Amino acid sequence: MAYRAHVIISGDPQQAQPVTVALLDEIGLLGLSNEIEVLAATDLTVATPSIEAIVYPDGVHYRDLTPDNARLVATEHLLKGRPVQNLMVQEQAVEPLDEPSTKEVRVVLRNVGVINPESIDDYIAQDGYAALGKVLTEMTPDGVLAELKTSALRGRGGAGFPAWMKWTFARNAPGDQKYVVCNGDEGDPGAFMNRRVLEGDPHSVLEGMAIAAYVIGATQGYLYVRAEYPIAIRTLRVAIEQAREYGLLGKDIFGTGFCFDLEVRMGAGAFVCGEETALMESVQGNRGQPRTRPPFPATSGLWGKPTNINNVETYANVPQILLNGGAWFAAMGTEKSKGTKTFAIAGKVKRTGLIEVPLGITVREIVYDVGGGVLNDKAFKAVQTGGPLGGCIPEKHLDMPVDYESLASVGSAMGSGGFIVMDEETCMVDMARFFMEFAQEESCGKCVPCRVGTRKMLDILEAICAGKGKPGDIEALETLGRSVKIGSLCGLGQGAPNPVLSMIENFREEYEAHIYDKRCPAKVCRALIEYKIDPETCIGCTRCARNCPVNAITGIARQPHVIDPEICIRCGICAQVCPVNAVSVE
Repeated sequence: MAYRAHVIISGDPQQAQPVTVALLDEIGLLGLSNEIEVLAATDLTVATPSIEAIVYPDGVHYRDLTPDNARLVATEHLLKGRPVQNLMVQEQAVEPLDEPSTKEVRVVLRNVGVINPESIDDYIAQDGYAALGKVLTEMTPDGVLAELKTSALRGRGGAGFPAWMKWTFARNAPGDQKYVVCNGDEGDPGAFMNRRVLEGDPHSVLEGMAIAAYVIGATQGYLYVRAEYPIAIRTLRVAIEQAREYGLLGKDIFGTGFCFDLEVRMGAGAFVCGEETALMESVQGNRGQPRTRPPFPATSGLWGKPTNINNVETYANVPQILLNGGAWFAAMGTEKSKGTKTFAIAGKVKRTGLIEVPLGITVREIVYDVGGGVLNDKAFKAVQTGGPLGGCIPEKHLDMPVDYESLASVGSAMGSGGFIVMDEETCMVDMARFFMEFAQEESCGKCVPCRVGTRKMLDILEAICAGKGKPGDIEALETLGRSVKIGSLCGLGQGAPNPVLSMIENFREEYEAHIYDKRCPAKVCRALIEYKIDPETCIGCTRCARNCPVNAITGIARQPHVIDPEICIRCGICAQVCPVNAVSVE
């Protein structure tokens, strides 16, 4: 069926559902079902709690959608062709990072966008599989480990554990069967580094895994990728088949007697399966829940056998390190954090996208030199690194180097590489609530501190945002946060309180304003704001009164109107439909 327009809705699935239902319902009532298609951006990782929609082919972008104003969009825009101006995103257009910045050094991303990812010949033409050939014909496993040790490559999945040491543990572990696993789950909001590598340069990951298998003595490997990455899964399967046809996977690789094969396993989208022991349970066909450690995967992993697990970016670094030498890689970065790191820049920044920069680059350089600065030239407020388990970095740390140690020193983390920029209009209490809601929903529930503790923290944050905060809530969040971190079984629970604790530390005055002054400084939390009509500006067009869903606005034509705060539900429709911007938020 040929539709004349398409509406793509994105945001948290649970919050987006009533908006989508309302929009579809209104489209049906208007008789537009055969003309308008509504789609949910289910394969996109959401980096904002706002529900947004883009209307194509008009290219109109709406933000902060509710069921009520979604109906307004249908009536005004989709039926009458009149975009709802006050609901549209008015800020400066975002520029994608199509070309590398001068600050970038591409190692992992060197082939992305350069080669055809479904052509093994293209990869071979870029020295692909040369490192594997060198390793199998010229190097011993100990020689490979020595080169990795020189490079000081650390795991890029978030923990930053030295790769050579992890491989050594698996190599030295006794066992007649060993496994190599690639963690491509990548569930952080705003993160898409692993996805881009898998879709753009899959053979680099396959080659890195084969080298790891040679070192530890494994014959079988698994690539664990979430089912929401269908292109990455298809590309990997094509790459695996091509590698088998060329004799680069399977039996007797390079005629050396080394045997290694790979299989793709799909995850069902559970964030907790990014934790290595939960991932292994999922690969085995069990429910994705973390195991108690020790024993660690290096000695007892898949099916109780020694297993090495690294993420996509870690494996993709390995071939280049072995071709160019560990010293080459170690020449980039800082004293303790060597090499480059990929980051996904998202949020309130002019240029969003995927970058790769040497570790040690400052936050300011990433935001302003690579990202082009804060969107619409508003004031920088903070950046969230490490995803929903990381922390926020305030303006006072803009010149801080981005490396494992520096981020940890300010209560944040490297994570897999999410980099969400926030401006002056971001409410840090609401943002903490958003991240805690994500972590709480993704908790597997196996251990009490995470299952119950995150729920209690979320309850407090929701109460504060709803104007029901009370003295002692901040201290309760801090106490609960420390308890959850100490008592949780896996990294999800141990990291879940981080955003809350770091935002309290850096923006405590915002929490206090919500609790004691019943005021949201960023004017985001509905219960703590009030809509007012300026009598000097109002022209009495009656549009606000006619569109108010609860009849909270009174007034006669061509006379200033008034909003009754006792009735107003703070939906914002009045501000959206006012043609002269007479409605303000206080």
